[in-house]
Amino acid sequence: MAKPRVNIRISTKLYAQLCEAAERPGVTKTAIVEDALRAWFDPEARSVLEERLLLRMDAYDQRQADVERDLTFTYEMLSHYIYYWLTRTEPIPEGERDIAHNLGRKRFEYFIQQVEQRLNG
Repeated sequence: MAKPRVNIRISTKLYAQLCEAAERPGVTKTAIVEDALRAWFDPEARSVLEERLLLRMDAYDQRQADVERDLTFTYEMLSHYIYYWLTRTEPIPEGERDIAHNLGRKRFEYFIQQVEQRLNG
């Protein structure tokens, strides 16, 4: 039995897209329109894709929350360490402060260079 024939009018732009898609091997205008109608009348097929996408987005959101939590812990730990270090370090005698400041500046510059090297790979 032959398939029923349907005549419709569509916009020129949409028709051009249909013709372009049908130029690929093994693809016909009829197959494209039938697939589109099947998707329109079967919302279950669309919801499966949406569910998969939502699951992936939820997983991404959870990973992002984990990263933010870990970063918060890291900042908190660093702030406690700095506070502890500053409260437990003995003050430097007046005569040795310039030497200690220069040494501290050199160590800080070395530290920043090491961080930069690690970040640049």
